[in-house]
Amino acid sequence: MDMFTPSAKVQDLQKRLNAFMDEHIYPNEARYYQESQEGGPWSVQPVVEELKLKAKEQGLWNLFLPESEYGAGLTNLEYAPLCEIMGRSHLAPEVFNCSAPDTGNMEVLARYGTEEQKRKWLIPLLEGKTRSAFAMTEPAVASSDATNIEASIVRDGDEYVINGRKWFTTGATDPRCEVMIFMGKTDPDNPNRYLQQSMILVPKNTPGVTVTRPLPVFGFYGVPDRASEVVFKNVRVAASNMLLGEGRGFEIAQGRLGPGRIHHCMRLIGLAERVLEKMCKRTMTRTAFGKLVSEQTVTLERIAESRIMIDQARLLTLNAAYMMDTVGNKVAKAQIAMIKVAAPNMACKVIDWAIQAFGGAGVSNDYGLAAAYATARLLRLADGPDEVHRNQIGKLELKKYRDNLAL
Repeated sequence: MDMFTPSAKVQDLQKRLNAFMDEHIYPNEARYYQESQEGGPWSVQPVVEELKLKAKEQGLWNLFLPESEYGAGLTNLEYAPLCEIMGRSHLAPEVFNCSAPDTGNMEVLARYGTEEQKRKWLIPLLEGKTRSAFAMTEPAVASSDATNIEASIVRDGDEYVINGRKWFTTGATDPRCEVMIFMGKTDPDNPNRYLQQSMILVPKNTPGVTVTRPLPVFGFYGVPDRASEVVFKNVRVAASNMLLGEGRGFEIAQGRLGPGRIHHCMRLIGLAERVLEKMCKRTMTRTAFGKLVSEQTVTLERIAESRIMIDQARLLTLNAAYMMDTVGNKVAKAQIAMIKVAAPNMACKVIDWAIQAFGGAGVSNDYGLAAAYATARLLRLADGPDEVHRNQIGKLELKKYRDNLAL
């Protein structure tokens, strides 16, 4: 058995997940989009809560969290094909309690939280009773360089006082959101810019926390993400809410964003597969200029290129997952950066071709293509823009030859 052949355990989970998708997810997508549109980003979609109970009953719950007593005991490589299946539908990840930002926040709590922090915040998230938010990006600075972040976290006795304005804070408008992971500066004068930052847990109902507005992604509120703008004004939280210790925010961010990035890429591969299926079926049932659209050379080329690009992205992602499992996230940083560039760009291209093949119907959301594109395009920015990852990949490549420049 090689790294590309799932274990018997994973094959069983794949079979069960696919059956659940066929029976419960795909038939309820139209209802999910309707409830999301009618209720808006401040509401809970009833269909999600109903299906969560079914997923729990079938043991399809918390499949992420490698190297943790809290998850399903799967490695990143084992989780990859399961996450891909969930990524085929916007409805699916939350139903299985495997959606952002909660997965990343749960990984942070499981990896870096104290026992009290785990009891208070992690366990309710694992049980699906609450949701969470991640507050890092700021509107006033170029947050692709996270050292620019200006929000302040100041110690005052047994408390920290927090001030700042955040946006694209995922999950904050969700009425079930009870805690936010907030990144800010505890030591702004430290000569090492990577030791200025800290992360701290902020209960959403703390005085001074104001969710000012939801932020639509290409006009979508709540689908694919509950992006929000949040103001923190003289917010006081217990000193015990600090994660890991002052000055360790970047350390936590790297531990959080590695798994988060690979999960996004896994889901995008599933989304691109679903879109390719739709494109193939649509073009085989439409005739233009005397022959099926699927028989037009341009369509055949785009279908072929989509197949190639999806499989390339999948192999890169599986390799990154294998590296994360075997040598750790830090050593696998080049592989993680590569998939974070490759997968969203691949998905954007495949979805764009599908929209073109669908014609006017493609820019509506009757077939889910507009929401799919919004997801893929957002992920060329979220968790670090393409440019940052490309710079890192280039520097790591050059580093190999720094000590030996002879041709």
